[in-house]
Amino acid sequence: MGVFAKRSMAKTRRRRRDLDQIASDIASPRHLELYKETKDVEDLPSLGQHYCIPCAKWFDSETNLTSHKKGKPHRRQLKQLKDGAFTHKEANAASGLGVDNGPVKPKMDMEIDIA
Repeated sequence: MGVFAKRSMAKTRRRRRDLDQIASDIASPRHLELYKETKDVEDLPSLGQHYCIPCAKWFDSETNLTSHKKGKPHRRQLKQLKDGAFTHKEANAASGLGVDNGPVKPKMDMEIDIA
């Protein structure tokens, strides 16, 4: 018999950091150091020397890191970081929980002369 839900297990193994976490790493070097301290150096490729901060990935050698930086996935990640993460206000507005008063209708000033 096989493993039940093997596909979902594989997806969780490749879990990477979210955009807001990566943005915090870029903004604060201390935040990045705290994240790196949670990893065992012996378990990382090449003892954790080659790390791409925007993609949150470790590489075996410097040549792999430089070729990664020239690639499309790295450029796509940079673009997502440049656009920024969604805020709670935007998420609530997208789900319909925000306040929407509708378009503003101009007031009509009508004077009625009764003669």
